[in-house]
Order: sequence, then structure tokens, then C-alpha cells
Amino acid sequence: MTAADWVAGDLLNVAIPAHARALHEGGTRFLSKAFHASGALPRDNHVASITQFEECPGGSTGRKLLLSVAYENSAPDLHTELFVKFSRDFDNEIRDRSRNQLESEARLALLSRSPSFPIAVPACYFADYHRESGTGILVTERIAFGANGVEPAYEKCLDYEMPEMLAHYQALLRALGRLAGTHKGERLDASVATEFPFDARQAVTMDRIRYTEQQLLNRVARYTEFAAAAPQLLPDHLTSARFIDKLAKEIPRFLQHEAAIREYLYGQADYIALCHWNANVDNAWFWRNAHGELECGLMDWGRVGQMNVALALFGALSAAEIELWNEDLPSLLTLFTREVKLCGGPALDVEALHFQLMLFVALMGLAWLMDAPALICRQLPEVSQLESRFDPRLKANETARVQLHMLTTVLHSGTPKTSAACSSAS
Repeated sequence: MTAADWVAGDLLNVAIPAHARALHEGGTRFLSKAFHASGALPRDNHVASITQFEECPGGSTGRKLLLSVAYENSAPDLHTELFVKFSRDFDNEIRDRSRNQLESEARLALLSRSPSFPIAVPACYFADYHRESGTGILVTERIAFGANGVEPAYEKCLDYEMPEMLAHYQALLRALGRLAGTHKGERLDASVATEFPFDARQAVTMDRIRYTEQQLLNRVARYTEFAAAAPQLLPDHLTSARFIDKLAKEIPRFLQHEAAIREYLYGQADYIALCHWNANVDNAWFWRNAHGELECGLMDWGRVGQMNVALALFGALSAAEIELWNEDLPSLLTLFTREVKLCGGPALDVEALHFQLMLFVALMGLAWLMDAPALICRQLPEVSQLESRFDPRLKANETARVQLHMLTTVLHSGTPKTSAACSSAS
């Protein structure tokens, strides 16, 4: 092995493998040392053997493995079915560019070992990261979807296939509120302030709208063409000339005030908390407690940190069906604020939270989703021939499916029906 295969992690000062081959060569000796360093494995116990070592495809960042182990002394609280995530993907430059996302995820994984951590996450066996090289590794419990009371995994933007959709989002938002409230109530480990510092000036610069006014208007024109070519994929009100004219008029105004909007959002101290950035249902698992109520655990914590809770809510709700936004958003926001308060956090105002959520809908939509029509057409050149958004060809193409659904959510969320529902509830 060369020096590039192994680096000393910044968090636990353990030499960590950069890729699967290095981990395989490190074998049980490395795993025992790593699990001892994190506290996941008692010093008088060791990993005795590796019984599965299988690459796991998927995800938008680093390489992943399914890892199974046996211990010298087995115990009920020691998981043998594990999941490994590397920050690096040396064979895919685009995926490798996101290697820095694992740093905050590794810090969160180690924090989650604290008894005071308030929500379920995959049990952390080891996590470390080397900032200079972007090399990191995370080893956690493997969630057994569809077994032992855990529901099957849900894919992103297929909520129309999910049973009891509202109940699942209620469980999801309770978990988010519990984490935010516990943090705001200073009931988490004191290391949060140093491990996840909040810098409002830096936050204002993240996820900026990277287009000029003319570039955005060009994208509105492309959306107009897309809506005319494939109206069956969109709600009727989002294909009307009136809606598109309104969109073209309002985008320049929003772009003009982007800096002030960001300063406002990141200046709301009560609304800044430790949050999961992308809590879609595909980054969660669900089970029922002893009372038959749905509970939720969260995984894939890339970009976790202190942020405006409305941004976290956008991450959680951006893949939801628009019926949920129309009918259930007021009760979901109320549920979230209640959970924050119950866990020691401040009394957040539902109407103010809704307003901030709508601002993030616009910010994130303009920053990341205005190229959706072009991406969809590249993925599915036959887009005009699709029967509806439920067409099997669209369902099978995750990129096209997600781009279409999230663009629809963003465009619909600011319509009068959604806004009026929250205002009346407040």
C-alpha cells in the first residue's frame, strides 16, 4: 500500500483507508482498532473475521460497501451487518468532487454515539475524515429494510406509492423537530458548538443563484417549451400562460433582492439549529412503536450542520406530493414547532416559519432546478410521448423523475392555494 491509500484522520487520529482495496488489506486488524477508537467495541473484544465484503452501487458521492463481520465475543448490542461509505470515488471525478460532504457526516456520526442524542440514526461503529485530502470513511449499522418490523425502503419522488403518506411525514418532521429543539434547548453534547459552528456570513454565500437575469429568463422560455411539449406531465395551472408570465415577471425581482433575503433568513437566531439537510423519505427508515405509531430514523447526513430550520423543512418536503403541500402543510409546520418547543427549543411562529420556507423554496428552486426541463429531455428524448408523470419510463429514470417532481413542487409551492392554507391556519 502507498501513502495515498491511508491517511491519519483528523477526528480520531486513526489511519484510515481511502478506498475498498485498502480496507480489505487492513482487514480485521484495522476494523478492531477503528471500533476501539470510536468506543463502539470494548477493548477486550475484537473483530474476528469478515464474512461479507461487497461493493454497493448508488448514491451521489463516494464508494460504498456491504460489510459483514463476526466478533470474538458476540453480544446483542453488536451489529454484524454493517454499511461502509467512503468519501472518495477515484473512478468518477464528478462524484469525487463531493468528498468534503463526509466531514460533517462523520462528525454527526460520532456525536450520535452520545446518550443524549435524541433521534434514531444508524449506529456508528467508526467515522473519521482527513480534510487536507478529502479522505474519509464511515462505518455504521446496516438498516434491514423490510425485516424485523422495519418498513421497506421508499424511493425519492415516488410518494404516490407510499401508504399513509401523511403519517410518514409526521414521523419525519417530529424527528427533525426533536433534533432542532434538543439542540436549541442546549440538551446536546457541548461539542456541537465547535463541531458544527454557525457562521451567518458563510451561510449567506452558500447555494447562491448562479445565473444572471437573462439566463434565468432563458430558462423560463425553455420551461415554456417543455410545458407545451409535455403538458401531461405537469398540473394544468403550471402550464397556463398566466402562470408563466407571472413567473417571468417575479424572477428578476427575486434575483434583485437575493442578498437581502439571505441575510434575513440567516439572521433569525431562533430558527437556526442543527439539522439534517436532505431528509427526504429515501434518507429515512420507518417502523411502528409499541403503540402502533410510526417512528422515523434518519441516515445520509451529508452537509449536516446548523442552518435555518426552514431549509431543512424544504429538504424534507421537496419530494412530497403537492397534495401534501395543499392539504397538510399547516398541520405539519405546527407539528414541527410543537416538537421543537417540547424538546427545549424556542416557541417558533408557524406563519413566520411558513414565510421562511417559501423563501427557501424560491432560493433553492432558482439555484438548482431551472435546468430541469433540459435535463429531463436529455434523459428521456421521447418526453412528449410519455402518458403522464406515472409513465413507467419516467418512473424508471430516477434523474428525470426527481427533476420533474422537484421542479413541479417548487413551482406549485408558491401558488395562492398553498400560501393561503398556511395563512389561514396561522
